[in-house]
Amino acid sequence: MVELSSALPREREFPMSQANFNVIKALAYEWTGIKLSDLKENMIYGRLARRVRALNLHNFDQYCALLQAEDEQERREFINSITTNLTSFFREPHHFEFLKQQLLPALVTRNQASRKIRIWSAGCSTGEEPHSIAMVVASMAELKHWDVKILATDLDSNVLERAAGGIYSVERFDAFPSAYKQFIKKSADGEQVKIVDAVRGLIRFNQLNLLQPWPMKGPFDIIFCRNVVIYFDLETQRKLFDRYADKMVHKGHLFIGHSENLHKISDRFLGLGRTIYEKIK
Repeated sequence: MVELSSALPREREFPMSQANFNVIKALAYEWTGIKLSDLKENMIYGRLARRVRALNLHNFDQYCALLQAEDEQERREFINSITTNLTSFFREPHHFEFLKQQLLPALVTRNQASRKIRIWSAGCSTGEEPHSIAMVVASMAELKHWDVKILATDLDSNVLERAAGGIYSVERFDAFPSAYKQFIKKSADGEQVKIVDAVRGLIRFNQLNLLQPWPMKGPFDIIFCRNVVIYFDLETQRKLFDRYADKMVHKGHLFIGHSENLHKISDRFLGLGRTIYEKIK
């Protein structure tokens, strides 16, 4: 999940002109689909100044020139710098209740012939969302011998590395549901928690830019794309949800974030209430 927040730096170490910021906005949109408003200038300066410093550059003219030269390593660093990942285990609990109580039992009946379920967590951030989905799956005895696979993707390579490790600080579990505590183990010093292998084994983590070609074939029974599209313009949102629909089975289910909706964006889904949708065409 990609989420931006404003933060004002105390001072400006490197000159950054409006022309520099215009270049940064254009590249951010081209490479990630994120539209940066002028209100984000100070926040973006604070994040990218670290890159200017690390590269021993003197100003943002030099940094923008490096970006425009299509340096692949710096492109990755740029994307990672402008995206902040905010998530938690079992965020928006009603989604996971619906998943366990209604959707997965229905799929047990519907997919009985293939005994397969495919789920995609798009914008998975540091992995709390796909790990939460996997814990729900692992908790269901009726899925014990099923072929269930969860694809988890994100734009940020740094958070994907952390997600794949499945190790988190103990503070992340302050409000963790007791029903799923069998799937986590504390370290000897009590400072860290690791997700058990039985859960982690259900998930495959891959880097993916949602605006570029998607290599996976699908189709998916379930897609989670929560708190991602709010940073895209309406036209990009329309294209993205259309692509999601193309990758889903008939009557597949889409979960989006609490501040998002598909009104006047897509007519290919039927709202079931509380940011849960079913594909209808």
